[in-house]
Amino acid sequence: MRTGMVALALGMLAMRFLPVLPPVWLMLMMPVVALMLLPFRSYPLALFLFGLTWACVSAKSALDDRLPERFDGKTLWLEGKVVGLPQNVNGVVRFQLQDPVSRRTRLPQRMRIAWYGGPTLSSGEHWRLAVKLKRPGGLVNPGAFDYEAWLLAQRIGATGTVVDGQLLKPAEQPWRERIRQRILAVDAQGYEGGLTALVLGDDSGLSPADWQVLQDTGTVHLLVISGTHIGLLAGLLYGLVAGLARWGLWPRWLPWLPCACALALSGALAYGFLAGFEVPVQRACVMLGLVLLWRVRFRHLGVVMPLLIALNLVLVAEPLITLRPGFWLSFGAVAILMLIFSARLGAWSWLRSWTRAQWLIALGLLPVLLALSLPVSLSGPLVNLIAVPWVSVFILPLALFGTLLLALAPIGETLLWLAGGSMHGLFHFLSVMAGFVPAWTGPAVPAWVWPLSLLGTLMLLLPTGVPLRPLGWPMLLLCVFAPQKNIPLGEVEVLQLDVGQGLAILLRTRDHTLLYDAGPRFGDFDIGERVVLPAIRRAGVRQLDLMLLSHADADHAGGASAIRQALPVTRVLGGDTERMPPALAVQRCRNGETWTWDQVTFATWIWEDAAPGNQASCVLSVDAGGERLLLTGDIDVHAERAMLEQGFDVRAHWLQSPHHGSRSSSSKRFLQAVSPRGVLISRGRNNAFGHPHPLVMSRYRWLDLEVHDSAEVGAITLQLGTFGEVRSERAVRRFWRE
Repeated sequence: MRTGMVALALGMLAMRFLPVLPPVWLMLMMPVVALMLLPFRSYPLALFLFGLTWACVSAKSALDDRLPERFDGKTLWLEGKVVGLPQNVNGVVRFQLQDPVSRRTRLPQRMRIAWYGGPTLSSGEHWRLAVKLKRPGGLVNPGAFDYEAWLLAQRIGATGTVVDGQLLKPAEQPWRERIRQRILAVDAQGYEGGLTALVLGDDSGLSPADWQVLQDTGTVHLLVISGTHIGLLAGLLYGLVAGLARWGLWPRWLPWLPCACALALSGALAYGFLAGFEVPVQRACVMLGLVLLWRVRFRHLGVVMPLLIALNLVLVAEPLITLRPGFWLSFGAVAILMLIFSARLGAWSWLRSWTRAQWLIALGLLPVLLALSLPVSLSGPLVNLIAVPWVSVFILPLALFGTLLLALAPIGETLLWLAGGSMHGLFHFLSVMAGFVPAWTGPAVPAWVWPLSLLGTLMLLLPTGVPLRPLGWPMLLLCVFAPQKNIPLGEVEVLQLDVGQGLAILLRTRDHTLLYDAGPRFGDFDIGERVVLPAIRRAGVRQLDLMLLSHADADHAGGASAIRQALPVTRVLGGDTERMPPALAVQRCRNGETWTWDQVTFATWIWEDAAPGNQASCVLSVDAGGERLLLTGDIDVHAERAMLEQGFDVRAHWLQSPHHGSRSSSSKRFLQAVSPRGVLISRGRNNAFGHPHPLVMSRYRWLDLEVHDSAEVGAITLQLGTFGEVRSERAVRRFWRE
């Protein structure tokens, strides 16, 4: 039975790693083949095929429930019901629409909508909305957060932005919304938003600074409702009954163990109901229920069987959960705890058990975090030793009991005030620790490293005294100190990041690194911090020799401040310096400045008579072994003409499309003078500016140029100096990508 359950789980897990889903005929054939194998007692293979078939069918159903391509970027009137807890962050209302209908087409069952400057929405309301719709998609960069996979995991078939709206049917304020408003109205010493995150799963009240602190200290799991909170509450309730029984205060006629398990499960289910029963909470409740059932009745089955049952139940209920990092981290953490606490000779003291659990979980999850391209908190094991008990003993009970007793206003509000004070103390401690030891983002490593690192982790988690156990250290540390690819002299690795409507290009020679533009920033949404900086670190870069900002517009220089604060930058150069933030200390780009790094020649040009803005962009020419790249920022046709008249050598094999392909740039004369092999376009999909303009695209086609568009192919990599081909991130097949 155990082998069959492992095979079934492996079949459902295998879907996550498929580059494309099998065709329909093959999906129909796999269960037939599985049934044919049963008479031959090939149960593991048959169950593997059943699991794979179910996962693939489920994934295909979600993919088919996406917005039709012909309506991508179109504005439609539709009607639908608001579900969940709408979030209002900095004037942007984000919510989900369930079962929307339109006269023009069939719409996905669930959509994620943003309403800039929209009114306050409540769950259960019916609205008629004019929405500019988009097919699910996102920025595609190496090792970055995959927004498209995240949407698919939630079965969201479209996103959109509200243009206009009309309330059709108000809803009685749902009970979760009423509770949220009551909590937000209470004086919780400035941490009302943190309490709504802890109690209801509504994390919109946490600021970007709060999230950064939680990430740096490895404590995100304490403020985002997950298995941690379900387990904490269940453990408190179970421990309460067990303690009463141990102290002789529990009725002798009533068996304490079944009561403790029943109370723990009831409390966990009630908490999950309060939190909206999202997928992570469902997963935690299933696992907890099986553990408690094992504790009461089936301990003879061992500790592995409940984990296998929980794993299969979770995967059968939602195979797409494997697209969520939390799935791998939660099951990985449980498996590690089972491994380190089972089959041990002798009992550990509670202090040793607690401290050992923290650092072994951190050790065991290290390769998983790096494989998922997630930051690693170096202070996490130490911080969690204090933070977990603090949340479980003080904050969580006070927050839950305070919420339950809000009907008795003085008592409930007092408890929430105390919970807010406790959270204030927690964040103060976390902020201090984050300031000392921020999170670490590991470099990209070769694929062959992961199996060795996982094997090394397994060896280190085995009991002391197991032969060859110390060999696990060098195997594990391979994922931290993996050999990096050396860039040959005379070559440049060019990475044009997918940053939406903006520009950021990372250029690396053998011993030097240059960043041309830093990506956009719009309000609190900083692409420089969220995309560019992690990409730089994933490339193994810990210092920038030069950050060149073409000009001061937010789509090119918006992310510069975050990068300057996070990384040592030897020099910042740019055009349009009058409009640059003084803190960046930008030196003005000079016409004709040249330098050589590792046998690669760089040269800059700027139009001295340019008006502030796009015309004042600093142009960079890169020559690697005779293969040339021209980076132009947002220059227009007037700057292009001035560049040609001043005799700057514009010849290049690769051209970064000026001004994202705007009609005001890429003149025929300029393109003929450059005579490129191909152009690199950086822009946002369905952007409001209409970039690239059809007229510019017709010029590119007229010259028979290769066009590499970040909105279509994601991040673009070019090894300048080899005269090779361009590689795009979307070329790495994933079944959920278009």
